[in-house]
Amino acid sequence: MSEDRPLLLTRDGPLAVLTLDSPPANLFDSAMVRAWSAAVERLTARPPRGLLIRAEGPVVSAGVDVTLFRDLPAEEAAAFWAGQLATVRALERLPCPVVFAAHSLTLTAAFEIALACDLVVATRSARFGLVERRIAFTPAMGGTQRLAARAGTARAAELVLSGELYRGERLAEWGVVNALLPVATFHDDARAYAARLAEGPTRAHAATKRVLREFGDGGVEAADRVLPELAGELAATTDHRRAVAAFIASGPEHETVYDGR
Repeated sequence: MSEDRPLLLTRDGPLAVLTLDSPPANLFDSAMVRAWSAAVERLTARPPRGLLIRAEGPVVSAGVDVTLFRDLPAEEAAAFWAGQLATVRALERLPCPVVFAAHSLTLTAAFEIALACDLVVATRSARFGLVERRIAFTPAMGGTQRLAARAGTARAAELVLSGELYRGERLAEWGVVNALLPVATFHDDARAYAARLAEGPTRAHAATKRVLREFGDGGVEAADRVLPELAGELAATTDHRRAVAAFIASGPEHETVYDGR
């Protein structure tokens, strides 16, 4: 399946790929914002087993088109940003691994979306920033708090208050970027990285995401409350039963093919 620019949604077996394709800067203008919301709605209605978010062109995204701020009436701003945050939260709740691939400049809205993904891969030289201070604003799609969850409040304050750009290598040191991939093969490597997750035990991945979400919302106690039921549900899945039998027969390096059920 594919959509017209500025955002392309395709499916490759169990993996869905969402590509920013609005040259030259992949700006989050009104068209991109609408396309992004619609794409997440489609993914929610028909979840894949894995999702890769990537971009075409020399930059991932130069961020939000500043004219959007100019044209947005102040009395409508709260509702508008509530809608954008709702889309980000829906992305987080997809029951599959979500990988964001950043090969170069990734600013504001795009970076906030990356922070809502389960895993981020990047090149060492990719540059990231939440630079809203330059228009006397604050990240309004949840980037500040999600950066704090990954790297701590002091790091989040440093990045957002300074408005500086940080390389992928630095953010890997902070725990924000999960893997650094070479520039020459970045797009192929990122797809392979996401495909491996999409081909895995989908129901188990969904349970892991739920546990982590409960932990983020309410700590260990909240995660503990939901875990027994999740484990009971997983015990009945085809993938679990098949993997247990393969483990007993062939050991931990068994090559079970999962079908997501």
